[in-house]
Amino acid sequence: MKKVIVVLSLISFTLTSCVSKKEFAALEAKNKECQDLLNSATVKLNVCLSEKEALLKQAEYLKQTNSDLINSSKEMTVLSAKGAQNIEKALETIKEKDLKISRMQDALTKKDSVTLALVTSLKSSVGISDPDIEVNVEKGVVFISIADKLLFKSGSYNVSDRAREVLAKVAKVVNDKPTFECMVEGHTDNVPYTGNGVLLDNWDLSVKRSTAIIRVLVNDLGVKPSQLIAAGRGEFIPLVENTSADNRSKNRRTRIVVLPKIDEFYEMIEKEMKNPRK
Repeated sequence: MKKVIVVLSLISFTLTSCVSKKEFAALEAKNKECQDLLNSATVKLNVCLSEKEALLKQAEYLKQTNSDLINSSKEMTVLSAKGAQNIEKALETIKEKDLKISRMQDALTKKDSVTLALVTSLKSSVGISDPDIEVNVEKGVVFISIADKLLFKSGSYNVSDRAREVLAKVAKVVNDKPTFECMVEGHTDNVPYTGNGVLLDNWDLSVKRSTAIIRVLVNDLGVKPSQLIAAGRGEFIPLVENTSADNRSKNRRTRIVVLPKIDEFYEMIEKEMKNPRK
C-alpha cells in the first residue's frame, strides 16, 4: 500500500512539474467544451436517426399508397368500362321494353276500338232507351243486361215472345262478329225456387234460363253454337240487396257477355309484338 502511495505521489509530482496549473485548467476547460459538443452532437444524432426512421416509414406509406392508387386507378378503369357496357345494355333493354309496351298499347287500342264499335252497334240495335235493357263496358268487356220480366214469367224458364224481339237484335250484332263469343248468364233473386221437381233450386233455374235463351239464339236466330257459353250464377251475384220486391226484380236478370276470343286477342298482341318497327 505504501508503495502505491509513493508511486501516485511521484506521478502527481511529475505531472505538476511538467504542466502548469494554468495550462491544466485550460485543458480541463477544453475537455469540458469537447464533452459538451460531443453530448450535443449525440443528441442531434439521435434526433436525426429518429426523424430518419419516421421519414422512412412515411416514404414506405406513401409508396404503398401510391401503389394502391395505381391499382385502384386500373380497377376503376376496368369498372368504368364494365359500367359503360352495363349502362349501354340497360338502355338497350329499356328501349326494347318501351317498344314492346308501345306495341301492346297499340294492340289494346285496337281492341278498345273494336269494343267501342260493338257497344255503339249494340246500343243502336238493341234499343238502349228501354230501362230494362242496359249495355255497358267493364274492363274492356261488353255486357248486355236484360231484366227477366222481358224474358220470362216468374219462376219459369220459357222465353216470352217479347224476349225473342230483343234477342233478335242481339243475335244480329253477334252474327256480325263471328270471331266473338257470348256467355249467357242467368241471375235470380234469393227467394227459394218452388217450381216442379225438375229443378232443385235457383241455381238450376238460372242455368235453365241461360240454356233456354241459347236455344232461341241458335235454333231461331241463326247464331253459331260455338260462339255461345251457358252459365248460371243463381242468387249469388246480386246487383242490390234483396230487401224489397223492387230490388229482387233488379237482381232477376240475364246478362249476355260479349267478348273477343281470348286466343285471337293474344294473337293480335303477339302480332304487334313481332311487327318490326323503327
